[in-house]
Amino acid sequence: MKQLSVIIIGAGIRGGSYARLMKQMPDKYRIVGVAEPHPTDRAYFRDEYDIPAENCFESWEQILDRPKMADIAVIATVDDMHYAPAMKAISLGYDLLLEKPVSITAQECADIAIAAKNKGVRVLVCHVLRYTNFYGTIKKLLMDGVIGEVVSAELTEPIGHTHFAHSYVRGNWHSLKNSAPMLLAKSCHDLDIAQWLLDKPCVRVHSFGSLTHFCEKNAPAGAPHRCVDGDCPVRETCPYDCLRFYANLPAGNVWRNTVASGITANRTNPPWEDILEGLRTKNYGQCVYHSDNDVVDHQVVSMEFEGGVTATLTVNAFNRGGRYIRIYGTKGELYAFAIDHEITLFTFDTEKITKVSTEQVDQSITGGHGGGDYGIISEMYAYFSGNYTGFRAADIQVSVQNHLIGFAAEQARLTGTVVEIKDYMRSCGIEAL
Repeated sequence: MKQLSVIIIGAGIRGGSYARLMKQMPDKYRIVGVAEPHPTDRAYFRDEYDIPAENCFESWEQILDRPKMADIAVIATVDDMHYAPAMKAISLGYDLLLEKPVSITAQECADIAIAAKNKGVRVLVCHVLRYTNFYGTIKKLLMDGVIGEVVSAELTEPIGHTHFAHSYVRGNWHSLKNSAPMLLAKSCHDLDIAQWLLDKPCVRVHSFGSLTHFCEKNAPAGAPHRCVDGDCPVRETCPYDCLRFYANLPAGNVWRNTVASGITANRTNPPWEDILEGLRTKNYGQCVYHSDNDVVDHQVVSMEFEGGVTATLTVNAFNRGGRYIRIYGTKGELYAFAIDHEITLFTFDTEKITKVSTEQVDQSITGGHGGGDYGIISEMYAYFSGNYTGFRAADIQVSVQNHLIGFAAEQARLTGTVVEIKDYMRSCGIEAL
């Protein structure tokens, strides 16, 4: 078995997660270089993965200015820093593991897909839900025709009020200035799952949604702009008060604290002093009602796929979290709630309900996305080795087509129109992928 060499560009939470999994598969992978601006994270990677000092860089420009030094480049930078390193790495002949979303504009996504096709390199986008036992079992049931031909589907992503406040009010994805629309930043997973399960191209979309709750008009009277500044009159009852929000977290949720403190690679709970300093100086200390966020906190998307198959996706901040899905077929119905680890089937011929259990794996980001993080790293080896026989991995062209659903839905939301996917592509100058 050939060991594939890897460079990591962006050694934060996602880059760190993939690197740890690769270390568990030493026969498949060896990390030989890292680019990361944060000195603590960069030093952690150097020591943890025994990377020579001369292969540790502050920026993606530095590591990609060198001739190709590995088989695979993992690009796990922030959203608005995917495009340039991806295009440069492709030009050097790297295969890519590219964190989602592919990029923050439709044209940039298409550029990456076309460049990879022209160069003949493989790009695997981190649509990790495909690699979970939960969604993999649903896909197999559909492939086996258990409920017949799919007629329609309902997908719901309840983000969870705490996750949304951390990531989309205070965090890296709070503003369209430096990230994709919330639908893409968070739910390109779900758009990908919709296309994968239905196995048809989307032809048109419509969407509604807005920022309703996390805004200035809902700020309690007398609430400071930062939770750490002065006495907030609702501190004891506000679920988003940062002094309680980031204190005494369970071990599985320390990722919030590592992000708030700015030290992410080793995923251990940092000292409270470092967290508090982050709350004083970073967005994570802002009142959720006085933040500068501008992304929607709820959205619904209606989609029509080839052959008249329909689907809806609802994305919402106001819940405890946990995806669920209902699929209607010509021979039966399927319902599944990720937190329950169980799929419910009703078939018309028997008129009976049956249950299909899936592996008991944490479905959250802290649990490695229900085993999806492990799954993609495990299957990536065969995909990049050129002998892949699985049914989960998708090439970059498919991933970008799924992204285009999200970009078109955002246009539909803003214009109040039904948007044809082909028309949207032409409006962006994208003729074919």
